[in-house]
Amino acid sequence: MSSPVFTIAGRVMRQLIRDRRTIALLVIVPLVIASIAGVSIPNKMALDNAAPAVLATLILFFGFLITGISFLRERTQGTLERLMAAPMSRMDIVAGYLLGLLLFALVQTLILFFYMVYVLKVTYSGDLWQILVFQVLIGINAVCLGTFFSAFAKNEFQMIQFIPLIIIPQVFLCGLFIQISQMPNYLQWIAKFLPLTYGVEGIKALMLHGQNLLDIGKDIGVLAAYAVGLLILAALTLRRGSSS
Repeated sequence: MSSPVFTIAGRVMRQLIRDRRTIALLVIVPLVIASIAGVSIPNKMALDNAAPAVLATLILFFGFLITGISFLRERTQGTLERLMAAPMSRMDIVAGYLLGLLLFALVQTLILFFYMVYVLKVTYSGDLWQILVFQVLIGINAVCLGTFFSAFAKNEFQMIQFIPLIIIPQVFLCGLFIQISQMPNYLQWIAKFLPLTYGVEGIKALMLHGQNLLDIGKDIGVLAAYAVGLLILAALTLRRGSSS
């Protein structure tokens, strides 16, 4: 990985650390929502069964939101335009932002998981490191989604409007509220094309059934393909975004 990537990543991290609102959105709000979920599901067995899907959904939702808004600010403030004029590739720029934002997504993932386990007393099966690795993959998809769709927003309000279009349908169709097999056939067909579906399926297999990463190769492959595809698309749309 080239040095411009680490330089951009470091600058993104420093900027986010100074933004108290982003830090609150990163840490406090997800914990509040997780607490509400824990209180609203008093039955221990029901909470254990729901926790993996809730965890995957929160990782995707807040990762998408924070990344999209942060990347949008960089573009509207002219930072991306200046970087585009520098002797570096668009992929270097996108990879730098991805790395910087991903580190915050990873911190959020760890906080959410250990909060559910040690505070909400959620129990799980499987190896801890494999569960965390898969959660990282979900976080990567969230960052890639936010980076790509931020290119089509001109302000934060427009970025937030992508939530009901991109995130909410996935929440309802991923199996969080009802098993996908119990949905109408056309909704099952749509669910097959949504990354959160594979995130929920994979994390359920790891946390509830004690499976390992090799057992969920399909879920990993689909999420990895989504991440790579979105990263390439984000690089292709970068020039358009920087000149908006």
